[in-house]
Amino acid sequence: MIGALQALMRWGFMRVEALFNRAFGDRLNPYYHLGSLTFFLFWIVAGTGLYLFAFFDTSVTGAFQSVEGLTHRQWFIGGIVRSVHRYASDAMVVTMVIHMLRYFAFDRLRGFRWVSWVTGVVLIWLVYVAGANGYMLPWDQLAQYVTTASFEWLDWIPMFRGSLIRNFIYDSTVSDRLFSLLVFIHIGVPLVTLLLMWVHVQRVPKATMQPPRPIAIAAGVMLVVLALVQPVLSQGGPAHMAVVPNELKLDWLLLGLYPLVHIWGPAWTWALVLAVSGLLFVQPWLVWRRKGAAARTLNITVHPDARHVAARRGETILEAGLRAELPLQYDCRAGGCGLCVCTVLNGTFDHGPYQPATLTAAMRERGQALMCCAVPLEDLEIDVETLEPLTKHEFDATVVGMERLAPEVIRLLLQPPADLKLDFIAGQYLNVILEDGERRAFSFANPPMQRPLIDLHVRRIPGGRFTGHVFDGMKVGDTLRLEGPLGRFTLREGERPIIFLAGATGFAPVKSIIEDAFARGITRPMRLYWGVRQVSDLYMRELAETWQREHANFRFVPVLSDGAPGDGWEGRRGLVHQAVLEDFPDMRGQELYACGSTMMVQTAVPEFLSHGLEEGACFSDAFVLNTPKPAEPAALA
Repeated sequence: MIGALQALMRWGFMRVEALFNRAFGDRLNPYYHLGSLTFFLFWIVAGTGLYLFAFFDTSVTGAFQSVEGLTHRQWFIGGIVRSVHRYASDAMVVTMVIHMLRYFAFDRLRGFRWVSWVTGVVLIWLVYVAGANGYMLPWDQLAQYVTTASFEWLDWIPMFRGSLIRNFIYDSTVSDRLFSLLVFIHIGVPLVTLLLMWVHVQRVPKATMQPPRPIAIAAGVMLVVLALVQPVLSQGGPAHMAVVPNELKLDWLLLGLYPLVHIWGPAWTWALVLAVSGLLFVQPWLVWRRKGAAARTLNITVHPDARHVAARRGETILEAGLRAELPLQYDCRAGGCGLCVCTVLNGTFDHGPYQPATLTAAMRERGQALMCCAVPLEDLEIDVETLEPLTKHEFDATVVGMERLAPEVIRLLLQPPADLKLDFIAGQYLNVILEDGERRAFSFANPPMQRPLIDLHVRRIPGGRFTGHVFDGMKVGDTLRLEGPLGRFTLREGERPIIFLAGATGFAPVKSIIEDAFARGITRPMRLYWGVRQVSDLYMRELAETWQREHANFRFVPVLSDGAPGDGWEGRRGLVHQAVLEDFPDMRGQELYACGSTMMVQTAVPEFLSHGLEEGACFSDAFVLNTPKPAEPAALA
């Protein structure tokens, strides 16, 4: 029943919002800013209320005359302010009710959201109390009606037993003290409302309390125009308890319940209010649930940097990311603008409701989703192209160690500044900045837990400016200018067996990833295929063989391409990617990480794809030798 009602309401909201998108654009659709627009209207009500209070006479005999003076003697200010105060109060009720209905329709009220929902229900009633109380203060005939009806309604409560309405039998029984109490309520209730509004948004990550400037300006202009066209006036002269008002124009938004007090009586009106309030309060705990919603905290791995985010039950990807302080791009938070698009690499999720023009069928086929709508159903792995990598630094590092690993490979150990927190993900790289600003890219060979030292494997490139200096002129104590961390060649979360394909010093980032995986307790099957020209190029062969002895889930396969018969090599020969295909003629279900020269990657990857490897399970880091600007590592997905 509730699910069907929500589905119907959701259908209606999506079509109305699509219409408003065409009229105003998705960035200025007021339906996407109902919460912040409510805050804006509250401040208008508060500001205009303070101005009115400055001229208001808080006595029974002076209240009506002071309001009339505001309305007529200074109509150009006071009259407009009074009208804006009234219309902004009505508009605030409208935005709050639509906001509540929208969240009900989209089922954004369960789990961790119950606090926002329950406080929202209380806020609506507080606004009604403040609004009805405000109609008592002008002390005209409408105020007389609202006041007597309110106290008749309250008198039904057993603790009062008819004692309240006695204060309004004659004009002489309405005292200044009672009137001061009404004024106190009209100030106190909005203060409580403001406090509860602050509580209301605490569980909304990055809640916006200010609408876009064009919307705010349009709302303000609309209120002023309405005040000029239809100014608010007192009704029927001053209140007179001996006379019953005959004809009144009610503000149905704030006073809609009052006729029921006389038609149904106080008891049935209280029954209606309590029943509706109770039904609203218990909504977050009713049995109905979103189909397939997760019942536990889930993990979202966000690339390019493999940052881990915990998602609560029913929480969207965007909400989880914002709560984790990720700098994600978003605007409408309702599936209308498309700024928060991401690519889901692994895991299942519910797309949620969104505008079809924003997320097309072709985008869905590519695995894309809108983070503001998509709800994880299991652990997810996503890629966000607009997400900046972890904080990139430019700093000086000191050479503290140099080791010749092979005739053409040197290991550099660098010490960054002591006050620098260099956070990187296994598999990333950094740039060495030369004096003329040119950059040379080298991957971290050490895993993150071996900070603060930086381990680089540098292979001599014939004619290379930087590598030539490393081999022929660099010494311990020298300083290098570095930039990083950079890159997306990082291990994805999942359960598939992993194949690492390394060419020459492409072993460096693979070493970082494998050692990090061991440290994190990853038990997925892993195979390392390391292709080199000759035996001496396997500069850390003993380390890889140690991994194989100590970890049952790891296998090491070295491959020589140029070794000659008689060199003592008894292992695999040929191209390294062909060795992989010999062992895995069907690559389906595997996950590949390839790092080496551009030629190796461009040759190997199409071969793997033609043998069943999925594009979404193929990741590469191709480097170009001796070029001023090394290619940015790219994930093939």
